[in-house]
Amino acid sequence: GLELSHCVGTNSLGPGGPWRSGGPCKMKRVRTVFKPEQLERLEQEFLKQQYMVGTERVDLAATLHLTETQVKVWFQNRRIKWRKQSMEQKAAKLSQFGVIQPATADSTDIKDHEEDTVDVEL
Repeated sequence: GLELSHCVGTNSLGPGGPWRSGGPCKMKRVRTVFKPEQLERLEQEFLKQQYMVGTERVDLAATLHLTETQVKVWFQNRRIKWRKQSMEQKAAKLSQFGVIQPATADSTDIKDHEEDTVDVEL
């Protein structure tokens, strides 16, 4: 993978790769911007299966002109989004019946995972 040198590179495509400098020692990864066609295909695949592994992921990445890591991270982030949406729908149904759902470990787990999402572009 890429290694980040200490406090070097002020342009986004310098020796450290596609990094942005936000000042001294503040390097941040550039967010991947997917084309609408790529997103449509990724969503189609997600509807079929929520986990894309092995040769299927390699093949999909090649078809979409993405790296395997970009596909892997997209699926990770999409699963988190799906879990969050599922929890919100469940809470909405419960609130229709006047049932108040206390905070559970599951809801805090999702919040923790959201902070761990990563956008990778190689």
